[in-house]
Amino acid sequence: MKGITAPGNDIHKVDPVAVVRAEVAAHPADYTAAKAPYREAATRLADCGKAGDAGRRCPVMKPYFRDLTGDGRDDMTLGFRLYPTNQTAVRVYTFEGSKLVQVFANDDAVIGVELAGRAVIIRSPAGIAGYEYRTTWSWDADQRAMVFSRDEFLRTGRRKPTRAHTPAATATPSPVPRPTPTPTPDLTPSGPTPPGAPGASAGASGASGASGASGASGASGVFAESAE
Repeated sequence: MKGITAPGNDIHKVDPVAVVRAEVAAHPADYTAAKAPYREAATRLADCGKAGDAGRRCPVMKPYFRDLTGDGRDDMTLGFRLYPTNQTAVRVYTFEGSKLVQVFANDDAVIGVELAGRAVIIRSPAGIAGYEYRTTWSWDADQRAMVFSRDEFLRTGRRKPTRAHTPAATATPSPVPRPTPTPTPDLTPSGPTPPGAPGASAGASGASGASGASGASGASGVFAESAE
C-alpha cells in the first residue's frame, strides 16, 4: 500500500483508516467517481475518529491480528463497510520487508469472519432461510496470497416444528387394560462420549464486537477468532 509505513514494520502500529484511504485513492472508479458504487463509503471516512454519532458513521472496523502467512509475525485482517450497499470489504495485509502488501481481498454480504489457523473463513447469507455459505481461504506460499480452498453450504437454523392435528373423539372409548411394560436394554453408551458424537464439545470460538478503528464503529459480531 503506497505511503503506509509503521515503526519497525510492526503491523499493530498501522493506522487502519489510513490503509482504507489508500485503497480509496488507488481505485477512484470504485470510490470517488461520480457513479462510483461505493462513493458513500469514501465520504464516510471523514467521520472516522470523531466522537458520538458522527464517529459511528465511519465504515472502518476494528482490525484483527494473527499470523496467517506462517512467517512468525502477525498479519492484519481488516473489514470496512461498502456503503451504500450491504457488502463488507475484507482485506488481509502483511509486511514484506518495509512494504505493506495486500494478500487477500473479498467483497460480499458478510455475516461473520473467522480466523482459524492460517485460514480466513467468510460466512455469507444464502438465498434460503436457515442456511449460509462458508468460504475458506488459506495461505499459499507459492502464490504469496490467500487462495480459495473450500466452500460449504450449511444449515444454521432449526426447522420450525409443525403441530399435528388430533381429531376430536366421537365416542368415549372403552377402557383398555394397560399392558405390562417390557424391559428394554440400556442404549446409553458407557464411558466418555467419543469426539464428534452428538453431545461431544468442539473447540470453542469467542465472538468479538466489531468496534470501529480510531473511534469508528461497525456492526457487532462481524469478526470472530477461533481458539486454537
